[in-house]
Amino acid sequence: MPGYRLGQAAKMLGVSVDTVRRMVDDGRLVAVRTAGGQRLIEGESLAAIAKPKRTGKREETVKQSARNRFPGIVTRVIKDRVAAQVEIQAGPHRLVSLLTREAVDELDLKPGMPAIAVVKATNVSVELPRD
Repeated sequence: MPGYRLGQAAKMLGVSVDTVRRMVDDGRLVAVRTAGGQRLIEGESLAAIAKPKRTGKREETVKQSARNRFPGIVTRVIKDRVAAQVEIQAGPHRLVSLLTREAVDELDLKPGMPAIAVVKATNVSVELPRD
């Protein structure tokens, strides 16, 4: 599973790098150190934090102009024989894409992976960022 630099994790969670550092220090996020001493956040740990907690309350909507590409992290993949559902947490936004199982298998989508939700009208496509 890929590791995320602190800045990448902060962007995906919509928080500051200092907040991510504190989350690692207090155990909410799992990180490993590279040979050079850099901390990398484990993908599954980041996915677990990124997934919003259901409170039953609806957030108040504010006026905003959303862009059509949402870089984030895959938090859930549900597959049946033909179709699949992929959830991506992009900062404060949770996006759900319904696509074919074949597409999910071809992209090898799993929780903890970085992905980009591309929105056109009511359709959400999934892309993988370049390495």
